[in-house]
Amino acid sequence: MMSARIDRRLAAVLAADVARYSRLMEADEVGTLNSLKARRREIIDPAIAAHHGRIVKTTGDGVLVEFHSIVDAVACAVAVQRGMIVRNTLMPEDRRIVFRIGINIGDILSDGDDIFGDGVNLAARLEALCEPGGVCISRAANEQIRDKLTLAFADMGERTVKNIARSIGVFGLSAQQIADLAVELSTSDPELSQEKEPQQISFCSTADGVQLAYARMGQGPPVVKAGTFLTHLEKDLESPIWGHLWRDLARDFMVIRYDARGSGLSDWEVDELSFDAFVRDLETVVDAAGLDRFPLLGISQGCAVSIAYAVRHPERVTRLVLYGGFAQGASRRARSAAERERLAAVLTLVRLGWGQENPAFRQIFTSQFVPEGTKEQFDWWNEMQRVSASPENAARFIEAVGDIDVTHLLAEVTAPTLVVHAREEARVPFEIGRRMAAGIPGARLVPLQSRNHLILETEPAYARFLEKNQVVSQIIGRWRGLRFLVRWFDFLAPDISSHRQIDTGQNVARSKANAPLSLV
Repeated sequence: MMSARIDRRLAAVLAADVARYSRLMEADEVGTLNSLKARRREIIDPAIAAHHGRIVKTTGDGVLVEFHSIVDAVACAVAVQRGMIVRNTLMPEDRRIVFRIGINIGDILSDGDDIFGDGVNLAARLEALCEPGGVCISRAANEQIRDKLTLAFADMGERTVKNIARSIGVFGLSAQQIADLAVELSTSDPELSQEKEPQQISFCSTADGVQLAYARMGQGPPVVKAGTFLTHLEKDLESPIWGHLWRDLARDFMVIRYDARGSGLSDWEVDELSFDAFVRDLETVVDAAGLDRFPLLGISQGCAVSIAYAVRHPERVTRLVLYGGFAQGASRRARSAAERERLAAVLTLVRLGWGQENPAFRQIFTSQFVPEGTKEQFDWWNEMQRVSASPENAARFIEAVGDIDVTHLLAEVTAPTLVVHAREEARVPFEIGRRMAAGIPGARLVPLQSRNHLILETEPAYARFLEKNQVVSQIIGRWRGLRFLVRWFDFLAPDISSHRQIDTGQNVARSKANAPLSLV
């Protein structure tokens, strides 16, 4: 019987383990294992894949990875540690998962999928020498990455380690140095930059058997966007209306989005389309994504869903960002018989005209979402309405959203909250957003100069999303000092002040007789 062939080759080897793992397991075995699985799913596995690594084996608290390139190995290690630093800011100190990482380049022996030899042993010894949250590399590795990565490892001198006859040169990058990195790790060779999948789409099941589609996009700390009507995970990235927002957020964050039940890539045939079901679906998605604590982004009716979730689970929501939202739906706000008749007419119009190839019916809605849009944006939004939901589901959505009322929950919100609203939009008038902000303790209101319900990339209002301001540090709390996080909150910064200080004297409270018909 022939034995399997053992090959010898040059490779970069990364070894990682969890510092103080035994103590974490002793305190909470199930919680530690779940957290470790979540970190692998959110940070470690995507980083390894993005840098062309191969996971050789995993242990209870560790992982051994092979790379063809030492540059990829080191870049991957720093990306993982940066992601872990950010992720741990959301966790109590005694529950934080902190890795030590050692990297070597040298000869290895391979037997099937496994690898052996001094090249592997040395990586494991470097890991043991590493401080929690840092990265240690061998002298040979440091020589190879010089002038290729914008990193400066400190010379830690020669060390004698177990089962290695000779002393080894050790170079280290501390956790603090990694935290201080202000920009995405880059290489001096443009050919070394990696193309990444724009998003990963997965599915989860609700308690009532509905399959929900959700997507991860980007790397870093999680940001969850509550589900809304009129979305499609795949088509949203191509959108001249939505696409820029998700691309910008994903530069620094792992953005979790999902299609609401009855729409997009989620199940269309559903028995229940209700506000309570929308909140339960958000619970299902964040649990399936393995998230512990996270900021929650609500847009339009997603604001009410976010508020309800934050009140139910205050320990999980680190902050609320509510854009273009309301506490009461259109049906609850309607005060006259004429208003109620107009809402009923709209539902009839949707059921009759939503699925027609002629977009004239759908144009009514488009003109409220993006009245200042281009023809391309109008055409895309018209088509999006058709492919994102059936006429019957569209009508059911409008009925469910119109019946929303979370005014009784506003005073119970404990998460730091920012409310952002366009001053001149027609779909959800500014006064509605102002009232929502006024009801949430300590909420801050940021008015944007726009007529669009969905801010377009070409508007000055959207450009302000990317501006920097020192007030941001007051909002991001424990994230202060992690400079590469700031950009996500930059769009909130320019005019941040208490809603009690906002000037609302520009006739934003319109009379009901002149108010445009709102369908949310």
